[in-house]
Amino acid sequence: MLIDTHAHLDEQSFHVDLEEVLQRAEEHQIEQILTIGITRDTSEAAVELARKYPQIHAVVGIQPNYVAEMKPGDYERIVELADEDCVVAIGETGLDRYWDHAPIELQRESFVRHIELSQKVKKPFIVHCRDAEEDVVTVLRECANDGKLNGVMHSFCGNAETANACLEMGMHISFAGMVTFKKNEELREVSKIIPLDRILVETDSPYLSPVPLRGKRNEPANVVHTARCLADLHERTLEEFASTTSNNARQLFGL
Repeated sequence: MLIDTHAHLDEQSFHVDLEEVLQRAEEHQIEQILTIGITRDTSEAAVELARKYPQIHAVVGIQPNYVAEMKPGDYERIVELADEDCVVAIGETGLDRYWDHAPIELQRESFVRHIELSQKVKKPFIVHCRDAEEDVVTVLRECANDGKLNGVMHSFCGNAETANACLEMGMHISFAGMVTFKKNEELREVSKIIPLDRILVETDSPYLSPVPLRGKRNEPANVVHTARCLADLHERTLEEFASTTSNNARQLFGL
């Protein structure tokens, strides 16, 4: 049984067939799915999905590319949602210098607030990082209590130096379909250094479909392809790797 630790099931592309998507996930032995908020509205939608479907859990937050669009009361609503029993983590938060939709200082302020909320409610946080590895590590070190943090580097595509810095702070590393892409040999090498008790798998669906499904809409059932790739890299069977990563997710998110 696998756990997809990062999906966006509220996305419009799932509106027409979510029931079928969840059925395929069950058929592929995906036992639980975390659906992630990126705005106030999507965070509320994530909570509604988690209330409706027992295999879905919600994560609430404002993604860095949307912090400049926040309206009064939006963050306060995230704080309210964070106390819901079906909410298992805070995020996704972090920094993004690729799209540059919000000033980096505004992103940084939001990132710190999300980490502090995570620490307050004692739930892990989910980090989005794009072209901002050094900046993200700096913020994490500033926020670490006694040098340790309870969070996840989601859809990791960074280098070994960043991975090791995050591991030293107690972070988990999660891989999505990008690790299966032919061109990403360096990322596969980085994945080998991640201890098995710190590794997670995700789809980031409907994005980042793994090989052999590139170009198609991604969905939780497809996490098996990413898990199989990583299992091979760690010289484990798929069953062994699935058991390990699912146990990691259960412990981290209190599932």
